[in-house]
Amino acid sequence: MLLDLRGRSAHGDRAFRWIAIGAGALVLLILGMVALVMVDRARPVLGEMGLSFFSSKRWSSADGMYGALPFLWGTLFTAAIAVAIAVPVSLGVALFVTQVAPRWLKKPMVYVIDLLAVVPSVVFGLWGVLVLSQHFGLGRSFLTAGIILGIMITPIITSLSREVIETTPPSEKEAALALGATRWEMIRASVLPHSKGGLVGAVMLGLGRAMGETIAAALVIGSALGQVTVNPFASGNSMPAVIANEWGEADDMHKSALIALAVTLFVITIAVNLIATAIVQRSMRHSRGKST
Repeated sequence: MLLDLRGRSAHGDRAFRWIAIGAGALVLLILGMVALVMVDRARPVLGEMGLSFFSSKRWSSADGMYGALPFLWGTLFTAAIAVAIAVPVSLGVALFVTQVAPRWLKKPMVYVIDLLAVVPSVVFGLWGVLVLSQHFGLGRSFLTAGIILGIMITPIITSLSREVIETTPPSEKEAALALGATRWEMIRASVLPHSKGGLVGAVMLGLGRAMGETIAAALVIGSALGQVTVNPFASGNSMPAVIANEWGEADDMHKSALIALAVTLFVITIAVNLIATAIVQRSMRHSRGKST
């Protein structure tokens, strides 16, 4: 009987191992197929424009000129504004919910935060058009788009940060308080060092969401061509927004240029995730070194 159970367990372990390997390989295969198809469809415009596709500011389908620099700048600029707004608010809310809020308040706050994360992006975009653009005088601009994106990624960063902060061992927090530390000193000495890697990962995921957002950004950014400026009140455009706005009326070369924008966004997103992974791993190694 014992040998029979061990044999069944071995077969089950092998089956699970191959299922897990197959699932992982399938994900990589799909990702590779997407990348290959997108790069192949972007080759015509990249072959014709070369590196000027990334450095030129002129975008005119009538003249066959496609310069992605304004859209690249608009994507990064609005994402930076969004992160600058969302990170302090998200971390503050996450710390309040996990370390300060009483139990009767914690559960409703968590529910509301999680609910905000699933609100459709078009709702935020329309609110930005109707309220921020008109009643606050911001117009359709980089700043309006950054604020809307910041509002959208705040619940995502907050939820992930809350989960990370709650992994802090209670013994470390109790030890800091027992030594006479104030609540803020306990958070700074015990909670934040322990959660640093996960918090960086949460911020990077929020940044990726901000860079890839389409509908909300398209509604409020202004859809201006050729704008590369640090003036947040100027109208501009972003890579996802221009793809959504121009795809329906694009010819073959124009579609190739839009696909090249998508490939560029794809590469930037992967780079952001790789950087986040490296930062998290470095932080974890640093924390282990301190603990030993």
